[in-house]
Amino acid sequence: MQLHQIKPTNKPIKSKRVGRGGKKGFYCGKGNKGQTSRAGRKYHPLIRQIIKRYPKLRGYKFGPQDKPAVLNIEILDKIFEKGQIVNPKILIGKRIIRRIGGRIPDIKILGTGKTTKAFILEGFKISKQAKDKIEKAGGQIK
Repeated sequence: MQLHQIKPTNKPIKSKRVGRGGKKGFYCGKGNKGQTSRAGRKYHPLIRQIIKRYPKLRGYKFGPQDKPAVLNIEILDKIFEKGQIVNPKILIGKRIIRRIGGRIPDIKILGTGKTTKAFILEGFKISKQAKDKIEKAGGQIK
């Protein structure tokens, strides 16, 4: 047996040829009017369903908002000396934090760890626990 001698065992089913007169009548089995009776594409493009699922929020304000970079007191205690001024620019200079999208992120200082040094902190968000520990050690928050 060779490839040109192989034949299928069952006959192929011929699709109904619609719209060519004959005994099917005026609508030719397609029904009256509407989307399914017409030629061409029958369904929406798939991307339309994806677009419709997105919430319709106007303007740039509704995008994801940046969370503050988090620092613990113990990190500041290791790196800085007593009485030193600490601000975001100095932290970037010492590579403790980095810029996000070309700008300095908001920084929040948390109270994890201990500190014995008195710092002068400028331009940070500070948790209540961290504030108590810094003030107890003799530091200032501006």
